[in-house]
Amino acid sequence: KANRIKFKKGVIFNGIPKLHIQGKFRIGENFKMNNRISANPIGRSYKCTFVVRKGASMIIGDNVGMSGTTIVSQKKITIGNNVKFGGNVCVYDTDFHSLDAIQRRDLIIDKENVVKKEVRINNDAFIGAHSTILKGVTIGRGSIIGACSVVTKDVPDYEIWAGNPVKFIRKI
Repeated sequence: KANRIKFKKGVIFNGIPKLHIQGKFRIGENFKMNNRISANPIGRSYKCTFVVRKGASMIIGDNVGMSGTTIVSQKKITIGNNVKFGGNVCVYDTDFHSLDAIQRRDLIIDKENVVKKEVRINNDAFIGAHSTILKGVTIGRGSIIGACSVVTKDVPDYEIWAGNPVKFIRKI
């Protein structure tokens, strides 16, 4: 247990991530995270960043791997077992700001009107490098998201989706 994080055996932190944890953050067994360019020289290298706001949760399953990933939870993000993230993937369960321009003028009103929806990435999914998964999305079991995709809708089990916005490519 460190910085309000609960994790199990076999966790490997290759470099130091950025953490801002106010809510519940759990990491399963055999989690591997790369935070150095030498560990994953894919380009646009960043440290992994995890933000869990007060009252929110982030649960990461067993045998998950990521490099330079940013995950921000203001509600709930669940990542299943055996999920792999390509370099520099972002996962957000929030819009961060109100969609109403007038509400954004006032910081308090802006924060009160932010839309937050759960994100779930199911077992055995693979998320390609530089992809972004947005609020309210469920990625199906064994599915693949192509590199540089923006995921705005649910992806069924065992399918490949890619693009901006993400579109169905084929079944696996």
